Amino acid sequence: MSLPLLVVDAANVVGSKPDGWWKDRAGAAVRLRDGLAGLNTEGIKDLPGPIEVVLVVEGKARDTPAIDSVRVERAPGSGDDTIVDVVAAAEPGRRVVVVTADRGLRERVTALGAEVRGPSSVPR
Repeated sequence: MSLPLLVVDAANVVGSKPDGWWKDRAGAAVRLRDGLAGLNTEGIKDLPGPIEVVLVVEGKARDTPAIDSVRVERAPGSGDDTIVDVVAAAEPGRRVVVVTADRGLRERVTALGAEVRGPSSVPR
């Protein structure tokens, strides 16, 4: 069986903390990615490691490079649509947790069987 999957909505998580991220969206996505680095072994509350971590980026953050512990999915358009695609592509029975506060996205991914956690559940 595959590792549990943690899918992080970069735009929503970055936007949840008013720290000036809008001045450097790409830099904010890189900082988020780096903050997620240890989660593949540590996990998060209610989702112990090891886990697979996927960061979905869009817009000006689209060029964020992946690192060994964080896979980066670059949304060609809507980040929400890409997150839904990642969740839908997960093998049946795999535990999937999406990190977002977006209500519409929450509804879409829970309809596919994913769990949802808020932005404060991951380091930012």
